[in-house]
Amino acid sequence: MSRRRHSDSDNEGSQTHKRRRTSEPIEIEDRLESLICRVGEKSTSSLESNLEGLAGVLEADLPNYKNKILRILCSVARILPEKLTVYTTLVGLLNARNYNFGGEFVEAMIRQLKETLKNNLYNEAVYLVRFLSDLVNCHVIAAPSMVAMFENFVSVTQEEDVPQVRSDWFVYVVLSCLPWVGKELYEKKDVEMDRLLSQIEGYLKGRVKTHLPMLQVWTAEKPHLQEEYLDCLWAQIQKLKKDRWQERHVLRPYIAFDSVLCEALQHNLPPFTPPGHMPGAQYPMPRVVFRMFDYTDAPEGPVMPGSHSVERFVIEENLHCIINTHWKERKSCAAQLLSYPGKNKIPLNYHIVEVIFGELLQLPTPPHIDVMYTTLLIELCKLQPGSLPQVLAQATEMLYMRLETMNTSCIDRLINWFSHHLSNFQFRWSWDDWSDCLTVDLEKPKPKFVKEVLEKSMRLSYHQRIVDIVPATFSALIPAEPIFTYKYEEESASSLPGYPASITVGNAIKSRASNEEILTILKEVPNPNQEDDDDEGESFNPLKIDVFLQTLLHLAAKSFSHSFSALGKFHEILKVLTERDEGKLHILKVVYEVWRNHPQMIAVLVDKMIRTQIVDCAAVANWLFSQDMAHEFTRLFVWEILHSTIRKMNKHVQKIQQELEEAKDKLEKQHNKKQRDSGDDEDIDMDKNSDKNSDKNSEDEGGQLEEQIERLQEKVESAQSEQKNLFLVIFQRFIMLLTEHLVRCETGSVDISTPWYKNCIERLQQVFLMHHVTIQQYMGTLENLLFTAELDHHILAVYQQFCALQL
Repeated sequence: MSRRRHSDSDNEGSQTHKRRRTSEPIEIEDRLESLICRVGEKSTSSLESNLEGLAGVLEADLPNYKNKILRILCSVARILPEKLTVYTTLVGLLNARNYNFGGEFVEAMIRQLKETLKNNLYNEAVYLVRFLSDLVNCHVIAAPSMVAMFENFVSVTQEEDVPQVRSDWFVYVVLSCLPWVGKELYEKKDVEMDRLLSQIEGYLKGRVKTHLPMLQVWTAEKPHLQEEYLDCLWAQIQKLKKDRWQERHVLRPYIAFDSVLCEALQHNLPPFTPPGHMPGAQYPMPRVVFRMFDYTDAPEGPVMPGSHSVERFVIEENLHCIINTHWKERKSCAAQLLSYPGKNKIPLNYHIVEVIFGELLQLPTPPHIDVMYTTLLIELCKLQPGSLPQVLAQATEMLYMRLETMNTSCIDRLINWFSHHLSNFQFRWSWDDWSDCLTVDLEKPKPKFVKEVLEKSMRLSYHQRIVDIVPATFSALIPAEPIFTYKYEEESASSLPGYPASITVGNAIKSRASNEEILTILKEVPNPNQEDDDDEGESFNPLKIDVFLQTLLHLAAKSFSHSFSALGKFHEILKVLTERDEGKLHILKVVYEVWRNHPQMIAVLVDKMIRTQIVDCAAVANWLFSQDMAHEFTRLFVWEILHSTIRKMNKHVQKIQQELEEAKDKLEKQHNKKQRDSGDDEDIDMDKNSDKNSDKNSEDEGGQLEEQIERLQEKVESAQSEQKNLFLVIFQRFIMLLTEHLVRCETGSVDISTPWYKNCIERLQQVFLMHHVTIQQYMGTLENLLFTAELDHHILAVYQQFCALQL
């Protein structure tokens, strides 16, 4: 809304001739926006009296500011869904006083709904339809026309050759409106509503749910069922219907104005046909409803509504809306969550913690950046120090106890959250309560979780601090001290083949020798891959890289910035040493060898080398899947490096594509200008020479642009080929590793479900989910080359689940 404010006020203000006069209308518009946006917030008087007063103010301002009021009300319907019933009541009061305004508002909402659907803004469209449905309760919209709209939405399920996610969305919209308007619609049109729900039931029974395992936070169905969102909502609506559409949690301020609203004339919604399916449409992905608590977990105070009660849906939906509205301002977000209406009737802290973890652990990705949830929970603990930290500790304990069946991607996010959270509370935790992780295989989820949390905590602190805060019994899980390992200064170093060269190179770097001088020294390094009588330079010499990079990084080991500076200064030498693919692999191997006790340093150096094109993305992927890194395969830092590498590749492709689009737009504008100019030729009576010069200049510029577009198209094709190759390398390596494991288990008659297998198969899922938009471009290639019908069904199932996400 504030983004539009300036343009709106500028347009209206431009009609006045004197600048000082414009301030008054702008002030009134700002005041109207503030009044509308803040209604329902903390006030000394009741919500009903505030609404009545605001309706009077807006009615008085309608003659002069009708368009502005319409715009603001349409905006709040879309961006403040948690105050839905407050605004529907306000619109109802305005409609009772001014019937024409009510009609214009309904038309404006329908226009806005069409626009949001056209632009793939499906979440906003849900809020708009819900707003329209609640206007039935306020006697603004006639019930039969709302039922007709719902029937049109459900008719989408009869369409052929459309993705299931499209039909899912339209069914979800209808079902999610019923907690607000179901009672009113059933009273007026019970036969039609029964038919509508019967159609929905038929559709839900026939849905394909192959995707479900990929989106579940836990593989176990106990203690809480991990239900698909439409199945859960359907069960909640069925229970609501059984309870005669009585729910006890929606705030309904319009009830107080029933005598006024029931006298108002109602509007019929214009016929609304859902827009047809477009091939490029991005429908919301299906999701799984996150459940962590039930009524037994909150023993004191109000009882938590059951999993299939509609109150649970309404509370969670409103809390999600509050987070979505205020997520950029953690303080106001926390305050809004804790001042939730009706908080005395529910165990609010439990609901808030469950909703926040539900978003943080949502697959494929959380709705907002991970760190937002950490800061929000910290803020909530500050505002409710007497109660919320205890609920959060209880939740953390429950999550720890269920790590065995938790999805690996979710464990990663939990590690990042918990370590960051601890760093804000002096790393205080009752570690002894988790001593059970010391008695099991260290590759199992619990010990791995504790080890990774301590590793991440060390990044936010220092090694000795972690040693001091953790009980001595946990020594096996405490990360190694992050020190540099320089093999050429160890006791037995003098016997190493590269030892003399390492001293010479070290002295050369210290004495600021030129790149040419250092390369000359490196030429003298013996090649372990080459026989004495072989022709010099024919085979790859790993010792050159080993001597130079070990020595260089040793001298620059003091800090990140020293290391970055060293890579930058000797970039030319490193490029020469990594001309071949073996060189790129070996340089990564050396970085790991010297910094194996400092995963963060490995990650930032690999990142730097990709940026400076010392190594390429495919080399990083091959290195991570190589035998040299097999013992680190399940470590979190390995997968952070892989995903960072994929993101870099994706950003590189996007950047070139954007440059190409900009160049094409520029050329098109130039052609349009040329056509306009040629159309005006007959009216021109100017100096012909200047015309010729400008024509020649524009032709030259056009020619340059066309050449630039050609070059960019080649770059895009090359980058996309590189991107496709990266995914082929990654998936091929996954398939090889998993196939070897499955064959080994089958041959030895061993159960395949080892901790390593769970980790590996879920990492494969993670790659698909985190980069699904990019991978979808290459589905044909992947299916033809890698994920063929001959592949083992355990591996193929992951690909089929991924395909089902956008069916």
